[in-house]
Amino acid sequence: MEKVACRTPAEGRTGETRIPAWKFEAVRAAILDTLKDGPIRYADLNAAVADRLDADTLDRLGKLGWHVVTVKLEMEVRGEIERLDVKGPQQIRAV
Repeated sequence: MEKVACRTPAEGRTGETRIPAWKFEAVRAAILDTLKDGPIRYADLNAAVADRLDADTLDRLGKLGWHVVTVKLEMEVRGEIERLDVKGPQQIRAV
């Protein structure tokens, strides 16, 4: 099974988490679809991703929140998304 190495943008943190490619691509596509409408608060991201995945994918995925965080961090490392420099809750947008 093909896997994708997911990293974190945090300084001083090394290592990677490897997840199945189909899980990475499903969550990544849902995040990008969510962000096409503009920035979103991180706290709202799980629900927005869940709304964009079918029931079978959600069931096979496992813990949605864990996968959303893992994929989001890798997308930040890749420069696909970024955190906005705003006061208050974390917000992200597509680059």
